[in-house]
Amino acid sequence: MAGRTCGCSGGVITVMAVMARWLLALAAILGLTAPAWAHPHVWVAVRSQIVFDATGRVTHIRHSWTFDEMYSAFALQGVGGKGRDLQKDLNELATVNVTQLAESQFFTFVRAGGRYQEYGTPRNATITVDEKKHATLHFEVPLKTPASANKAFVLQVFDPGYFVAFDFEKQDPVTMQGAPKGCSLKLVTPTPLSEADAQKLQQVAGSDVSPGANFGAKLSTRVFVACP
Repeated sequence: MAGRTCGCSGGVITVMAVMARWLLALAAILGLTAPAWAHPHVWVAVRSQIVFDATGRVTHIRHSWTFDEMYSAFALQGVGGKGRDLQKDLNELATVNVTQLAESQFFTFVRAGGRYQEYGTPRNATITVDEKKHATLHFEVPLKTPASANKAFVLQVFDPGYFVAFDFEKQDPVTMQGAPKGCSLKLVTPTPLSEADAQKLQQVAGSDVSPGANFGAKLSTRVFVACP
């Protein structure tokens, strides 16, 4: 990923390339022409669940990402139309999305004991559409090796290049499933941008240029989990 400084493993790929392939893949499925997107071109409201196994280790992150109105409208063009099966189209789209997001580590950064975690094959990818026609992508990201949360365990969801703006939902943004007794969860919101960073962001508004390497981390909420 261009500008990635998180220390994660995996291939380097630009966020724009990931999203462009996402759009082109959808266009190929539905016979559409993908539009040009300005920066930042997608806004995502995130709800996540941290899942533990019976031994008290974190096994996977369960995500639900709700896309902004403009992106949802494009993504849903032709889905289920002209005699097409709605759920089949949504399932195909979900598979395309998650498969390609794997190259960018799913924009999901997990640290356990100070070390970034690697991921296995994503699963249970589906898309739902609400009454306001907002598309929500649901999927699970398994950790390649289950991680202990009795040391520093931190989850962040962000695009380093800030082409995609991720923000946690205001209501029930992060939950835990199967957590051992005594585990606690805390969200720490980012500090306001410095004047210099705010100027960088303003300068690239409406362009396909990133405001800086790992810029998205500066605007990312950190989720801390502590278990006894």
